[in-house]
Amino acid sequence: MLQTIHTLNVILPFLYLVAFSVYLYDFMKEKRVLTNSKRIFLFITLIIHVLYLVFRTIEFNHPPITSKFEIYSVLAFALVFSYFILELLTDIRWTGYYIIIFSLIFQAISSIYIVDNYEVKEILRSRLLGIHVISAILGYAGLTISAVHGLLFLKLYKDIKLNKFGLLFKRLPSLEILEKLSFYSAVIGFVLLTIAIKIGVIWLPSAFPDYSYLDPKLLATATIWLVYGTGIIFKIYAKWYGKKFIIFSLTGFSLALISLLITKIFESSFHTFY
Repeated sequence: MLQTIHTLNVILPFLYLVAFSVYLYDFMKEKRVLTNSKRIFLFITLIIHVLYLVFRTIEFNHPPITSKFEIYSVLAFALVFSYFILELLTDIRWTGYYIIIFSLIFQAISSIYIVDNYEVKEILRSRLLGIHVISAILGYAGLTISAVHGLLFLKLYKDIKLNKFGLLFKRLPSLEILEKLSFYSAVIGFVLLTIAIKIGVIWLPSAFPDYSYLDPKLLATATIWLVYGTGIIFKIYAKWYGKKFIIFSLTGFSLALISLLITKIFESSFHTFY
């Protein structure tokens, strides 16, 4: 199995490179023959990536979360998986290369620097911890995709106001659809982040004697969750549309980045495993 893991580790960046190239080429040239085939290829890439992560979990007897390079691979998968779900829900296929490029970068870095890690702290072998971390990564991936579509919304909005009707105007979906893509992505991220938080609240206290609800990462995650939850509620019940929700979403994402950066710099947490 180890040889299979090493082979898949080499293949994955090339698969993401091909997926990115196909989505980009289709965006530039709008070839009908690629409309369905690119989605099928992306699905196959995701299946191969799942097998890679499962094989690593079985071979090394721990979820693939024990080093930043393992997490980079999970993040690469999470971004494309969240986008793929969004594409299935909306059938909008023109924004994929904006997302896949990040997965390509993360997986390339992971494939270059990842190592075979048999000896890890016992807590890192916990399957519940793996679900907790991977759910959180998937959640943040959803919020990232929401932010990307929000930026595309603002770019298209600006171009329309300036009467610039170039390639982006021709290929990107309407402002209304970009807003929906941003909203659906935020909902996906919020739900997955909720799952991560629930697992953490239920399981982490029994796993860590020094567990504290004032932990910096918990406070940061709770703040991000509350901000996005508030935005989703206002979107549904206060009928926020267009630029108002997009700006709120991007503000929430900026807060998430700042919070994660601050907790990383001043980290003093039971979340530090390695």
